[in-house]
Amino acid sequence: MLQPHSPLQNHLLAALPAAEFNALAAGLELVLMAAGDVLYESGVKQQFVYFPTTAIVSLLYVLEEGVSADIAAVGKEGVVGISLFMGGDTTPNRAVVQSEGHAYRLRGPILKNEFDRAGPLLRVLLRYTQALITQMTQTAICNLHHTVEQQLCRWLLLSLDHLSSDSVLITQQRIANSLGVRRERVAEAAGRLQRAGLISYSRGAIVVLNRPALEEVACECYLVIRKEFDRLLSDVPFR
Repeated sequence: MLQPHSPLQNHLLAALPAAEFNALAAGLELVLMAAGDVLYESGVKQQFVYFPTTAIVSLLYVLEEGVSADIAAVGKEGVVGISLFMGGDTTPNRAVVQSEGHAYRLRGPILKNEFDRAGPLLRVLLRYTQALITQMTQTAICNLHHTVEQQLCRWLLLSLDHLSSDSVLITQQRIANSLGVRRERVAEAAGRLQRAGLISYSRGAIVVLNRPALEEVACECYLVIRKEFDRLLSDVPFR
């Protein structure tokens, strides 16, 4: 049975004390986001922040010739649109929905008004932003120095964390776009993982069959990212 939607499915919103959450609650709008939807473009002033609950959003950098690669991904643990509360209003990357699902949208001025009060919301968002920066820098290192198979393992493990699931609905082409490699290389890497019994892949769905083994194959980048999120956010009193 499907669970009813709630803003508290997003960890950052759930971490707020009741008074701070109630200050935002009236402005939160549930939105369905389809895979491929663009939430904001490079250099365009952002109007909203998005708190995913069941969707994953990729933050991509796109070169002039059209080649792109993920620099980070955001799921139910985070928020999309940090430029709004960090004071920049725009960013050189693009935000695209990677995995279809829901999020709660909030107008920028509402968030900034609460953020500027320098209360619990500010502290939660700044700690999340530090964790996100770690994900961005580690992803850049991973894409430069590690094999496509290791990158795919890191990408899969983080996707499972974003969704709290053992499966991801996505095509090989979309994974290739996220990693910035050719689809054929993703197919080869996924094939090796499938033959080893770590994953099952068919009809745009990847199911992880043996997560501990997948973590063994992955490079250290996944654990660096995971430990930093845990260090910065694990003591937040989630409801």
